[in-house]
Amino acid sequence: MNRAVQAAMAERGHTADSLAAQIGVDPKTAAKWASTERIPQTRHRARVAEVLGRDVDDLWPEALKRRTPVWFRHWAELEREALALRWFELTWIPGLLQTKAYALATLVGEAFTPAEADNLAEARLSRQAILRRERPPLLIAVIDEGVLRRALGGDRAMMREQCEKLAEQATLPNVSLFVVPSDVGMYPGLGGPFTIAEMPDGARVAHVDSQAQSQLIDKTADLARLERRWERIRDAALSRAQSLNLIREAAASWT
Repeated sequence: MNRAVQAAMAERGHTADSLAAQIGVDPKTAAKWASTERIPQTRHRARVAEVLGRDVDDLWPEALKRRTPVWFRHWAELEREALALRWFELTWIPGLLQTKAYALATLVGEAFTPAEADNLAEARLSRQAILRRERPPLLIAVIDEGVLRRALGGDRAMMREQCEKLAEQATLPNVSLFVVPSDVGMYPGLGGPFTIAEMPDGARVAHVDSQAQSQLIDKTADLARLERRWERIRDAALSRAQSLNLIREAAASWT
């Protein structure tokens, strides 16, 4: 029994029949979403969540878990609970701001089947729901300008779409996006990407990525070093307005 779906249906005044009519499925299928642990297909999950006014992950948290690598699940849970995220990326667009095509491009060359890569990309996109919920976390992201200039095999359309989405997300009230310009030269961000999450209880936890398995950091001394590094990286970046102009210029350059 999915109590989250049942409660959302009751709050919105939906029955299995009325929900099925909105989604375009058989009423028996909609009834199973509420009365069993059956998880809808990806395209239906998003539509049901929209109709019921809920986040996809709130209705079917297991769907995200099943597609997210085991080693990443703890961080994904922390990310969902965080009040604020300070994120630096040296080589990629932050996962919470990626398009589907870009997410798939980051997985090219890895030992995944097309279906496995698609599942991983969908899991990454599912995490983005936290930015659209009623009380979203504050996301402060800093990226290196090189991220905006690097495509997969010259795929200009993919990069144009990604930069355009990035510019759109940068205007959200809970998102602050900054770019470190290429003329800065050497700066602390060259050491690699990391994210610092501020939790509701005041605790801070960091996620540090690498070529191998990533790691979580919660020791005070290690966090202090990352926060000093964060401040220096942030100082090297352009202002929010200048960064947005650069992102829009990058989008136009991929036309």
